[in-house]
Amino acid sequence: MKFLADMGISPKTITFLQQLGYESIHLFSLGLHQLPDSKILKKARNEGYILLTHDLDFGELVAASQAKLPSVIIFRLKNMHPDEVNRHLNVIITNHTTALEQGVVISVTNNQIRLRSLPIKNN
Repeated sequence: MKFLADMGISPKTITFLQQLGYESIHLFSLGLHQLPDSKILKKARNEGYILLTHDLDFGELVAASQAKLPSVIIFRLKNMHPDEVNRHLNVIITNHTTALEQGVVISVTNNQIRLRSLPIKNN
């Protein structure tokens, strides 16, 4: 698995993922910190990244695209300190690897990790 971090995610989370052996990069380190959300999503999809963000717009964009990838993990924690994000991320990686590889939007709050398989069907 490969991870791409949006601007609201700490570079310390990238370091954490790299220490676990995952290819991980931050938009800032690529000089893409002003890239529009739609192009960030396209980059993640085209290059096989799982997108890490706290921006709810990505969930809406991936749903509207009707695409199966990329997987998106949206952190909605009250405390976005890297240690808290990393703790939740470790749980997600440990328990939901298959879903991440197949395409999912994961919403993370303090009390819940909620998964929604992609593509998201309109009812």
